[in-house]
Amino acid sequence: MIPSSRRQFVIRLASLATVASSGMALSACMGDGGEPPVFSYGVCSGDPLADRVMLWTHAQVPNSSEDVPLTYEVATDASFATLVSSGSTLASAASGHTAKADATGLAAGKDYFFRFRSGDTVSPVGRTRTLPAAGATSVSLAVFSCSNYPAGYFNVYAEAAKSGAQFAVHLGDFIYEYGAGGYASTDAKALGRVVEPANECLSLADYRKRYAQYRSDPDSKVFSASLPLIAVWDDHEVANDTHKDGAENHTTATEGSFAARRAAAIQAWHEWMPVRAPDASNLMKIYRSFDFGGLAALHMLDTRVIGRDKQVEFAELLNPATAATAQATLASTSRTIMGSTQLQWLQGQLAASKATWQVLGQQVLMARMEFPVSILTHLNPDNTSPEALAAGQKAITDYLTAKGTAAQAPALLTDAQKALLDTKLNPKLGYNLDAWDGYPVEREIVLSTAAKLGKKLVVLAGDTHNAWCSRLTLVNGTVVGQEFGTSSVSSPGFEEYLSALPPAQTKQIFEGVVNDLRYADTSRRGFLLMTFTPAEAKGTFCFVSTVKSRTYTVDATTTLNFSA
Repeated sequence: MIPSSRRQFVIRLASLATVASSGMALSACMGDGGEPPVFSYGVCSGDPLADRVMLWTHAQVPNSSEDVPLTYEVATDASFATLVSSGSTLASAASGHTAKADATGLAAGKDYFFRFRSGDTVSPVGRTRTLPAAGATSVSLAVFSCSNYPAGYFNVYAEAAKSGAQFAVHLGDFIYEYGAGGYASTDAKALGRVVEPANECLSLADYRKRYAQYRSDPDSKVFSASLPLIAVWDDHEVANDTHKDGAENHTTATEGSFAARRAAAIQAWHEWMPVRAPDASNLMKIYRSFDFGGLAALHMLDTRVIGRDKQVEFAELLNPATAATAQATLASTSRTIMGSTQLQWLQGQLAASKATWQVLGQQVLMARMEFPVSILTHLNPDNTSPEALAAGQKAITDYLTAKGTAAQAPALLTDAQKALLDTKLNPKLGYNLDAWDGYPVEREIVLSTAAKLGKKLVVLAGDTHNAWCSRLTLVNGTVVGQEFGTSSVSSPGFEEYLSALPPAQTKQIFEGVVNDLRYADTSRRGFLLMTFTPAEAKGTFCFVSTVKSRTYTVDATTTLNFSA
């Protein structure tokens, strides 16, 4: 969700039949005898390596808490005539009847079919793929963020299942924790998508039930059965604006221990996601790397739970009484968004990897999304009078005019315009301090590391519900890499908060004011299709026309390239 400070800023400023037709069964065969288990939430796979992949399902005998022994099968064909891996696993009551299996002995860069069995009862069939062997020349990733059940249908998932992508990457907010009637729920009842449980998720049972509802969605099932998933969490898998010591959407006095809530949320995430825990003794540790045949190394990070210091509020920077303290906090060399252990791990991974592309899969925007104070000071959320709105618009127009004059005819700049462009007189601040703009020292360390090592850096980001492509620059302006920020699966973007402002104008403001920004789409839901070759990293933004109807169109005409 857009944090409160960011929201205040912007207020002012394929179906089941598709898979069936591809030969992928979506209904289980029921065996004879006693009541069989039900595979209500389909199957999925994840965390692929060159020789193995994690398989996942949920199996439960109706109205029973008994464990369900399962056999998993992996084959090269949809009829399962040629099995290449099989074994046993358990859908236990202790794990909420979820089950995982690490299917080994697979060949690199191959497609496989998989399923689970309980006696004669067979799960739906899924398709998965292993990472390529050394010498890969192309890889494609479908990148997602912010799938919000009450906000609308998962048309984006349906479309991605048909996109031709080889792997899926989810950057977090796979679920949302709010109760019925909470964030983005205006149309939930009409769409038949009121959340379960009705209360906000606090306990393990709550989070399990919420994951079950999300995975019951037909488009989610199709998507999950189609592509191996590499995932990390963001804040809503726990609570809005989570940091290592708490969250904006958690009140200890009424909701109990944050540590207990976080532990429950993290346990449920590991149960319901097809992930291979890097450290079974510490489920908070989810950062891990994947090598795509030496072409791309994908380093999946946690910028949310394990190490993040509490966010600085935007209002603190604009309030004269708190500005000095807030600025000192932002500039602190000890301030962290990842934690020192994870940062050192990442630096080691970047140094050791020989892959052509170093790709960071993480939650929040790393690029500088900075606005001058001359604009920010006119964006007072407590004053929405026509006069205040007009002053804000004038501040934007004055700044863009000065910037345009400097580019086209610098000799014509007035003293007032020169002052607007002088960052000492008119400094810039990141409007979203929940992102890396709120952790500038650590950002500089990460980008400097990549630059010193001579790495080709691509950063993937989600969280904002809007689509972005930006240059990644050091403080001195050196371009280090490129960031591609995916839009949301269904959570609303700026179009909800700027409904009176045409999307084209919002786009114009952001692209005009923010120096490092190359592209923005602030009004459409979608996913990002990333394609890597030895010569370039290419991002295609795939948008659906609506998430409020199962009838929609697709626009995949915007592609941006970053050359090696």
